[in-house]
This record gives sequence, C-alpha cells and structure tokens, in this order.
Amino acid sequence: MADKTDHQDIGIGTLVRGQIDDPVGYLKQILPYGFESFQMFYWQTLGGANMPELAKQIKDALADTGVVISSLGLFGNPLDSQPIDEQTLEDWKTCINTAPLFGCDIVAGFTGRIRGKSIDESMPRFREVWSDLAKRAADNGVRIAFETCPMNGTWKSGDWNVAHNPAAWQMMFDAVPDANVGLEYEPCHLMTQLIEPIQPLRDWMPKVFHVHGKDATIRWEVIKKHGLFGKHQWVFHRTPGFGDTNWTDIISELRMGGYEGYIDIEGWHDPVYRDELEITGQVHSLKYLKACRGGAFCPNPE
Repeated sequence: MADKTDHQDIGIGTLVRGQIDDPVGYLKQILPYGFESFQMFYWQTLGGANMPELAKQIKDALADTGVVISSLGLFGNPLDSQPIDEQTLEDWKTCINTAPLFGCDIVAGFTGRIRGKSIDESMPRFREVWSDLAKRAADNGVRIAFETCPMNGTWKSGDWNVAHNPAAWQMMFDAVPDANVGLEYEPCHLMTQLIEPIQPLRDWMPKVFHVHGKDATIRWEVIKKHGLFGKHQWVFHRTPGFGDTNWTDIISELRMGGYEGYIDIEGWHDPVYRDELEITGQVHSLKYLKACRGGAFCPNPE
C-alpha cells in the first residue's frame, strides 16, 4: 500500500494530447503548475507516432521531477471493421506493448462497439477482441481501463463504446473476466445519463484502475420545463471545481476503497473555462482537487 505521507496514494494530474505538434514541449510548459501525473492520449489512432522515441523524450523531460505518466489513452472503435477501426485495434496493441517504456501500467480507452447495433449484439465481438488484448496486456504487466463515455450512444445503438452503463459493465466483465481489465471512472459520464455517480463507484471500486477528472453541471430547471430532448441544453461537461460533484466525497470513496493511482483532469470540455482560459481552468481544478484530497500533508505530533 502506498504511503499516504504527502499524498503518495492518489496523485492529481492532467491529460496531454499526443497528436499535437510538440506534446513533449507542451508537457514541459505546464509542468511548473504542479501537475503530478499526465495521461498521454490519442484520438482513434497513434497517427504513426514513434512511441519508443516519445517515451524516451518524456522520460528525459520528467527526470528528477517525481512526475509520472499515469497511463496511455487511445479513444477509437477497435471492434468494428472500417479501416480506421482496424488501425485503432493495431494501435491498441502498440500502446500495450510500449506502456512499460513510459513507466506506466495502464492503457485506457473506449471498448468500441458494432455501429448501429445494441450493446447485447456487440458483446460477441467484445469478447473476441478484448480476450486477446487482455492476454497481451497481462504478458506486458499492463492493465486495461475502459473509459465510460456514452459518446451519444444508447443501449440500443451507438458508434463508439459499450462501457457507458453499469449494467454493461457486468456484461463486459462476465465476458472477459481477466483481473487486469477494469474501468476508467469519471462521474461526468454517469451524470449525463442522470445516474448518481457515488454508488457505481462503491459498487465497482475493485475494477477502478484510473480516474478522469471531469465533472458536470445539471440544469434541473431546464429538465423540469423542457425535458431531456428539447432545444435547451440541460447538462454541461465541466472541469472539476466548476461542476456539481463534491470531489471530497469522490476522493474519500476512492481512499476507503483502497484506490491507489491518479486522477487526471480531462479538459477541453468546459463551456466557460476553455480557449484562452483552458489552462486557467485546469490549474484551478488541480488546486481544487488537491484541497479535496486533504491539502498539504501535516505530520502527526509524536
């Protein structure tokens, strides 16, 4: 068990886009703000990135800082049959193979699904693909963490992800019961489905391998007046510290459940703290989450 002295059990970090021109330069620029970890993430494919070389550059950039790469993220659809889906699947293998070079043991992303089909209809392909990837991951000492975003999908149909509903989680882990397959928990994605986020966290704590720091604001007055399918937006993704969630409760539940890992802030969604205020919002979130973690460590009197 990690020593809780100076909060070594749960670190607070953020995401870095791997597909920008200079991800290492970006990382170096935001490092002084006090982030303790980074998830390096990619949309759909790695875009031909030289992952061993990138790992070396990041290792050099983080040398002697104590900051770590918490995980790699790849967010595409590895279950369907379009050419980009096939590339997503190949790049999942690359991420699993190279994660140890980054000093991390987690690769996160969507499960994928068969487009236009129900979750039930996607499960045979889920079992086929993820059974193989789970074995590859185990052979490399890597854990797989499924992001829980609906991506506008429902139980009946969708384009990206099976893992957006607790009932689906049960089906997933029944289909692929490997111990190294779990979740990338994020309260926002439950709240956007009007699921209260604390109970699923309690229920599935042993499967929570990584946490995304993203929140939501629900406008109940809009729901009561216009419903869920009117022209008025009833929910907004928020950076933690600006939304409805009490992250003190989230972190308390994580600690009581024995979680040892990282909460990485997922930015670029907040309707207010974006564009020129993006990093302002992320740094506020960093300070807020550190306060929710308990603030600066204070040793007990002897």
